[in-house]
Amino acid sequence: MTPPATYPPAHRDDLVEDLHGHEVPDPYRWLEDADAAATQAWSHAQDELYRAVREDSARALAGSPFAGDALTARLQALLGAGFVSAPAWRGARRFVSRRSGDQEHAVVVVVEPDGHGGEVERVLVDPVAIDPAGTTTLDSWQPSKEGALLAYQTSTGGTEESVLRVLDVATGEVVDGPVDRARYSPVAWLPGGEAFFYVRRLAPELVPQDERQYHRRVWLHRVGTSPDEDVEVFGAGQPVTSYYGVTVSRDGRWLVVSAAAGTAPRNDVWIADLTASSPQAPVFVEVAVGLDAQTGAWVGRDGRLYVHTDLDAPRGRLAVADPGDPGADRWRTLVAQDGTAVLEDVALTDGGGDDTTPRLLLASWRRHAVSSVTVHDPATGERLPGAAGTVPLPGLGSVSGLVTRPEGGPEVWFSYTDHTTVPGVHRFDATTGALTLWASPPGVVADVPEVRVRQVEATSADGTTVRAFVVARADLVDDEGRPTTPLPTVLYGYGGFQISLDPGYSASTLAWVEAGGVYVVANLRGGGEEGEDWHRAGMREHKQHVFDDFHAVAELLVAQRWTTPGQLACWGGSNGGLLVGAALTQRPDLFAAVVCSAPLLDMVRYQRFGLGVTWTEEYGDADDPTELGWLLGYSPYHRVVEGTRYPATLFTVFEGDTRVDPLHARKLAAALQHATAAPLAQAPVLVRRETGVGHGGRALSRSIALSVEQLQFVARHTGLVAQPAPATQEAE
Repeated sequence: MTPPATYPPAHRDDLVEDLHGHEVPDPYRWLEDADAAATQAWSHAQDELYRAVREDSARALAGSPFAGDALTARLQALLGAGFVSAPAWRGARRFVSRRSGDQEHAVVVVVEPDGHGGEVERVLVDPVAIDPAGTTTLDSWQPSKEGALLAYQTSTGGTEESVLRVLDVATGEVVDGPVDRARYSPVAWLPGGEAFFYVRRLAPELVPQDERQYHRRVWLHRVGTSPDEDVEVFGAGQPVTSYYGVTVSRDGRWLVVSAAAGTAPRNDVWIADLTASSPQAPVFVEVAVGLDAQTGAWVGRDGRLYVHTDLDAPRGRLAVADPGDPGADRWRTLVAQDGTAVLEDVALTDGGGDDTTPRLLLASWRRHAVSSVTVHDPATGERLPGAAGTVPLPGLGSVSGLVTRPEGGPEVWFSYTDHTTVPGVHRFDATTGALTLWASPPGVVADVPEVRVRQVEATSADGTTVRAFVVARADLVDDEGRPTTPLPTVLYGYGGFQISLDPGYSASTLAWVEAGGVYVVANLRGGGEEGEDWHRAGMREHKQHVFDDFHAVAELLVAQRWTTPGQLACWGGSNGGLLVGAALTQRPDLFAAVVCSAPLLDMVRYQRFGLGVTWTEEYGDADDPTELGWLLGYSPYHRVVEGTRYPATLFTVFEGDTRVDPLHARKLAAALQHATAAPLAQAPVLVRRETGVGHGGRALSRSIALSVEQLQFVARHTGLVAQPAPATQEAE
């Protein structure tokens, strides 16, 4: 197919609304209706356009390492190790999530003694066995406290509409469920495995039609009974958009419930003593209610209430209290806030069994996006002196989770990864202080190119220092780690919801760098890299800071001759799609190509679709006159200017997406196609649609296919000429 010279027609309505004194045009409102004949015709025409341009690109890339088959094979190899999670211990049994290199989805495995001194493992939940088409994803799972039962949740077609079931671990048979309306539900088992607390939405007939995806409640469910018999134990009177967390202490005495309105950067926490009130009617006491802070609380094996909070500590602190008298004025700080690092997680070791006195306290930190783990006295919180106060990590990377056995003991497990190391599980032994690699992914680890990773600092528009990781092939930088010549570069960012972009293994990154490109990950305000103050400096009325930070990193890359605007692409998804949408409309001169995936782009109407109303604490409420002004200030759909030469742009959307509606990409794509001064043949604006998937998890083959097309697009429009790298070595 030969690409056409012009874009498919898309009529522009003369629709202008007066919103709180703002004249707001919306010429492509009609594209919001996915089922309308006009929208479907436009979408099919975009499919044909994309197919034609893809075929043209395939001819241009034929014979290079970025040709479709070659790049697919390389990504498969780089992903060949697969994945393994840290263990969830239940007595002699342990449960892990694991994916071998060629599996489409991760499975849940139980490993247990075989009775002869060895171990045997069994697959308990395999999404592909449930659905050979590969469109069913495993959303979460939780074994009972004794490990005899496993609650697990699956959803189909990308909807994330989880259905909960319970299986018998010994037989593998499903013994309870399905329970629907369990999206984003934790499961907190009571001892004995007869019942658990969980979160479920009210029945649709009980709430207004436009609120059916909200109105969650915490319920008590007895295994083997109908969910219609479940007892509501919490949630009435809370905001309709509230999300809940639920945990039960190991001994079954303490129930802790947390609640947050949407994605607000604050939450409330309550605790109930189940020996003083029944599980059916727990009497809750406030731990942290009405405070402008995020707080997590749990009762340890030693009987103390542990509180991880950013109250009066934007980078986080750990406090302790009596669970029977848990108010914030009773908290005692155990591990104080660090001046430059964010407290991520803690774990306690003890003697195990009846010996519940803590021996050591481990704390994981994020310092400028790089993890560290420290060791403390659990009574005083003081860090141990010298080498004993630090767990030596394998490199400059990321730690996730600190896992102990529910019955205690001296061991702590956690996952570690960095830019060239696949995630593996490490074990710390508190009796010896030794750290060992405990479990590696089950597949074959591919050779990776020798790379250099630098952390650079840019200065944003208001003078704020913004950091970014720059990954490049070692032979393409000098002894000081600077480029020897400008190179095709991908700049990736997110900047929202307190999500931190930490060092991690990425097949797409390594394939790009191996071919001679530079890959850059920016740690922008709005994320969690520097704590809650950093997050709040990039949300609501301060959202423009995020885009300024991104532009500052891009300008630094050009100034330091890592790249040029003609060789620079930006890439982001979801909130990161909003980021690159703002980048291409605010600074079209700075980028040659844009990959915009599952994006938010019409910020005037975003809260009317998907889960948008839950994000007003992050972005602002368009129904409020002042906050509408914030949103209009950067809304990409409303910043398009006719006659501007916009970068080549690829929108990737997923028709099953129930979080971010694909209408955002449709509307901005139509606006850009109408407005851009760049010829279609030079800088196309394209839409790649995919059915059967949504915003979250997907099959491995689908992930690789998407990455191939995205990488090929940026390669074509940044001038990447893929060349063989020198012999592979371990990364520095």
